Amino acid sequence: MYKGKKVVVVLPAYNAALTLEQTYREIPFDLVDEVILCDDASRDNTAELARSIGIEHVLVHERNKGYGGNQKTLYDKALSIGGDIVIMLHPDYQYTPKLIPAIVNIIGEDLYPVVLASRILGKGALLGGMPLYKYVANRFLTLFQNWVINAKLSEYHTGYRAFSGEVLRRINYGANSDDFVFDNEMLSQIIYAGFQIGEVTCPTKYFEEASSINLRRSIIYGLGVLRVSLVHRLQLWGLAKSKLYAPRGA
Repeated sequence: MYKGKKVVVVLPAYNAALTLEQTYREIPFDLVDEVILCDDASRDNTAELARSIGIEHVLVHERNKGYGGNQKTLYDKALSIGGDIVIMLHPDYQYTPKLIPAIVNIIGEDLYPVVLASRILGKGALLGGMPLYKYVANRFLTLFQNWVINAKLSEYHTGYRAFSGEVLRRINYGANSDDFVFDNEMLSQIIYAGFQIGEVTCPTKYFEEASSINLRRSIIYGLGVLRVSLVHRLQLWGLAKSKLYAPRGA
């Protein structure tokens, strides 16, 4: 725990057997109380490996529910076991677990209720091997989102993020997409609800075993991001009433 706050790490997993153990072994268990992994109908032995290395909570989807659907299951479980600080970490070792102490400190000291590990602050993305087209797309989409949503983040597209339990209880993440745009919908909800977001610089690694979406899925994701931003702006103007911004349980 951190000052009496329960710290939970959640791992959205899909075919992660090659990198899961390396990721898990670097988690700082002097701070982290429990780990939850959700296997989204992997074709490899991700779930079996997770149990064998000692992960406390291993959840398995019998059919693939998508990246967003995986996170919904994880956050529901994290709240059910009393998570006060919930950190979403990809088990593909693209992001380092060594940043967890800094992230826990920021939320645990009530500096920010949400923390993003940004690959764009500094030069971590390109140095880590991010493909140039993805870097350019990231910068364009972030610029557009900051302008339309009236926020100021270095990037909206990192998969390494953490939330206070209060944030997860407040926002209606269950109404979000089950696909990759879930992440952006969630940030839109958080900003709309008035929660402040902190960022830390994060190195990243691109390698063969790390998860990545192909060009077609990237285009679909990018269009989804544009849609979320426009819906957010229309909601602010009172010209739309999206279920994304309804109170949880409404």
